[in-house]
Amino acid sequence: MGEIHGPPPAAGCEGALRNRYAGQAAPKRILWNEVIATLLNHRAVRAYLPRPLPEVTLETLLAAAQSASSSSNLHLWSVVAVTDPDIKQRLAELALDQRHIKEAPLLLLWVADLARLTSLGEREARATEGLDYLESFVTAAIDTGLAAQNACVAAESLGLGTCYIGAMRNHPEEVAELVGLPPTTMVLFGLVVGWPDPARPASIKPRPVQETLLHHNRYNNAREAACVDDYDQAMREFQKSQGQEVVGWKKAVLSRVANAAALTGRHRLGEALRNLRFRLL
Repeated sequence: MGEIHGPPPAAGCEGALRNRYAGQAAPKRILWNEVIATLLNHRAVRAYLPRPLPEVTLETLLAAAQSASSSSNLHLWSVVAVTDPDIKQRLAELALDQRHIKEAPLLLLWVADLARLTSLGEREARATEGLDYLESFVTAAIDTGLAAQNACVAAESLGLGTCYIGAMRNHPEEVAELVGLPPTTMVLFGLVVGWPDPARPASIKPRPVQETLLHHNRYNNAREAACVDDYDQAMREFQKSQGQEVVGWKKAVLSRVANAAALTGRHRLGEALRNLRFRLL
């Protein structure tokens, strides 16, 4: 493992850096504290116990989410907390029938929300034409992602498991109707939250070495091919250890972007956004 500086890592976290890069060249030195330990131990949990969340969990996660940065203090996001089993069942059906959506006690739907400022403008008799432009949707999407990740880290720091659900974008109009969204709002993704089932543990999926993604002062991909090859091998080993089909990273990701059909309905996102009354000028 790379050299650790700063406060000693919490018990059980010593291998987090090694696990995150899974045999590839991990950083030789990093700073360390409990927050970094939580981040490096992140994993997507897809198996949950039928156990309720602690009291005030939702309020805690929302406070963490609201502590994220917000562009120009606009707060262009909302969250719909779904606990109703029937609604979760239907949302699971719209999202490739992912079982953990039904298993977890809480599903948070993260919403890019331009409706709040539209309503404010109407009440104050002020123009809001800026909301019609693509920039406003991009800002909403970024701020929504920042808020959600704060909530995700907060949940994991409490020992809870999480898993993002991008498949909420497979049928955005149906999802919006199901949870009663107004025009100019859209569920960008979901986040399930619950107690991980220790009988069906989730593993830490390796990430590419930092050299794959990191550029100093100017973009330079001279080492990209070699780094990608190393990551492909690391993913093959991970897939084998998980009993998954061993296809590596390159084949898997290229199949996800091969054509419109590979996007599982999301190829029509522009159309869906306009159906939801975003103008995107």
